[in-house]
Amino acid sequence: MAGFKCHERIKRDVNRDYDVIIVGGGPAALAASIYTCRALLKTVIFERKITGGQLAGTEMVENYPGFPEVISGVDLTQRMEEQAKRFGLNIRYEEVLRLRVEDDGLKIVTTDSGEYASYTVILACGADPKKLNIPGESEFYGRGVSYCATCDGAFFREKDVVVVGGGDSALTEGIFLTKYAKTVQIIHRRDVFRAAKIYQDDVFSHPKIKVILNTIVEEIYGKESIEGVITRNVATGEKNNLPCQGIFIFIGSLPNTSFLGNLLCVDEGCHIETNMHMETEIEGLYAVGDVRKWSYRQIATSVGDGVTAAIAAEHKLSELKALGKIKD
Repeated sequence: MAGFKCHERIKRDVNRDYDVIIVGGGPAALAASIYTCRALLKTVIFERKITGGQLAGTEMVENYPGFPEVISGVDLTQRMEEQAKRFGLNIRYEEVLRLRVEDDGLKIVTTDSGEYASYTVILACGADPKKLNIPGESEFYGRGVSYCATCDGAFFREKDVVVVGGGDSALTEGIFLTKYAKTVQIIHRRDVFRAAKIYQDDVFSHPKIKVILNTIVEEIYGKESIEGVITRNVATGEKNNLPCQGIFIFIGSLPNTSFLGNLLCVDEGCHIETNMHMETEIEGLYAVGDVRKWSYRQIATSVGDGVTAAIAAEHKLSELKALGKIKD
């Protein structure tokens, strides 16, 4: 099944060597590539920076199945990458600039180094959490600053933590953190939360949670780790020093979908809708991991997304071959 030949009318300078093109190099992409390569489908990953995505910047992972000991995100990424390469994965460090779809369903991926054609493309381009862009945020990332309570909450047992945000994610993650933290203070810049009322009721009634409204965080400070934050009341201008050992920021995320233009209908936050096979509204185009709408944004669920899309892509290529659209 390897090395399908694309439609002959595509220009000769378009690379037609790959059966499956994967955009992004995080855990969802690597998992997908393991399955496509094992199915003898020539597969390429396009990654603009380094493989691993947000996983590569995670200091400790203790909730990924099969690793009872703590493993670093870098080490876990390296293991996934080595496994995929053992089956023949090609990784190209190129930035994807555009994606277009021909009338016959062939997809043309344009990178900063060339053009590539395939009937199946898996979008695993991830999403970056929105930042506060304040002093101390980048310096203490992984040392008290987190964007994922499920990932890092257990590291803050009996600690005082701050949660920033006012939507469903901020409140539900704040409630989750009460399993570990001694106190949770939720700071929101408006006078009311945007979150669903059921979450608000849970937050306001929880004995471990304190709500601070009309307030923003202006600075995160500490030495080796976080010692506190400086807050400012947006109504009065009053500043306060709030001691804490961790800050969890949930003010939204920005999926890396700008290269798609108007190709897909996406929700307000630019997350991509898929069916149960991870297929988008465009046949043979899949979306997995953090870029997908309703993703839980966990390593394990992203891996599951990638595997699902890989199996679906293999079936799609078999269908196209049976219909005579592609040849061995």
